Amino acid sequence: MAGSQVARREVARNRRARFDYLIEETIEAGIMLTGSEVKSLREGRASIGESYAGEYQGSLALINAHIPEYRPAAPFNHEPRRIRRLLVHRREMDRLLGMIRREGYTLVPMSLYFNDRGIAKLELGMARGKKMADKREDQKKRDWERQKSRIMRERA
Repeated sequence: MAGSQVARREVARNRRARFDYLIEETIEAGIMLTGSEVKSLREGRASIGESYAGEYQGSLALINAHIPEYRPAAPFNHEPRRIRRLLVHRREMDRLLGMIRREGYTLVPMSLYFNDRGIAKLELGMARGKKMADKREDQKKRDWERQKSRIMRERA
């Protein structure tokens, strides 16, 4: 994955994911798209904030992601919130689905991007929900870091 991160053009990012969930692992998955969806993504129009990945008809799928219609493709457009299949190796898919079913994990989309070859990819995070106390603790740490850098700037 390190090689694909060099020239990745991000289309959408789920900024709340790291705040709401404890991300234990990230996975890169391909995504099956129609032509009008790819065109819409190339314009930088997509939202994965309320989406999640789960099981759909025996495979892994991205559910509730919003890719708006591409206007010039009017008669051949896609459904903006349709379920899109994710492309991962069979062994990886079985492992991920097993973790979702048994251990209470959630697959959270972290970012949607084009890799260096121009192929649409989805970064998924294997996540556990955070408790409210954990969220408050993260907020305190962020505030302290901000305060600390402010103090250091004033002294310099």
